[in-house]
Amino acid sequence: SIYIHCATAGRKLQCIDNHNAVSFCVVGRTNVISEKFTTGYESIILQCYAFRNLPNDERMNALILLLEKYSPDEKLAGEKYAEKLFNSTEIIRLDIDKWSGKSMIMK
Repeated sequence: SIYIHCATAGRKLQCIDNHNAVSFCVVGRTNVISEKFTTGYESIILQCYAFRNLPNDERMNALILLLEKYSPDEKLAGEKYAEKLFNSTEIIRLDIDKWSGKSMIMK
């Protein structure tokens, strides 16, 4: 699963409520090769099912995981920040169903 966070209202959440089959794309390195009129790249596309309104313990655990990844040296301050904004933050869990990836890194 992948966890993402966002505001507690908006178009993205309305779309998930209507149909929870979603995609998630990550693009890695890219390299424009102008003389060949192409681009070298690496990417992955995940087909997922999105779930929201998760239990509070799962939501907080997801926020802690995000803190550990992006602010590992600020864990205590990050936990206080997460607790302060907990009720105004939605957590979405993406359960991965299928994936496909490509890599065409050219020099």
